[in-house]
Amino acid sequence: MINLRVNGTTRAVDADPAMPLLWALRDLLGMTGTKYGCGIGACGACTVHLNGQAVRSCITAIGDVGDQQVTTIEGLSPEGTHPLQRAWIANNVPQCGYCQVGQIMQAAALLQTTPKPTDQQITDAMSGNICRCGTYQRIRTAIKQAAELGA
Repeated sequence: MINLRVNGTTRAVDADPAMPLLWALRDLLGMTGTKYGCGIGACGACTVHLNGQAVRSCITAIGDVGDQQVTTIEGLSPEGTHPLQRAWIANNVPQCGYCQVGQIMQAAALLQTTPKPTDQQITDAMSGNICRCGTYQRIRTAIKQAAELGA
């Protein structure tokens, strides 16, 4: 049995410590907001936070999480009122929407460490998150708007 601190609640999972955090979240805890994309940590669709740091949950073993706080999109703002979520909607960022959870979680980690990022800081921080629909300009605009809102 492994205890995971997810969105402020300790949850016990009966799983192999090598199981990726993504599958523990989705399959064992029923938290399906975090998406599977590539399975090798290259696309960013599965991004969650460990103690505020953006990580790829598809390549993070639950045995390596320890007592770190896991934050998923469900925990960012259960009501969908986080400044990034509001900016995403205001700027019509999603097209297919599949990558957007990972994009928002990556952006939230950026804004925690860099409250007023430059274009280059946004580009650097977001470079590992792939959007097949190519909404990168709207993503950048939404991040800047969320920064102005005090994300």
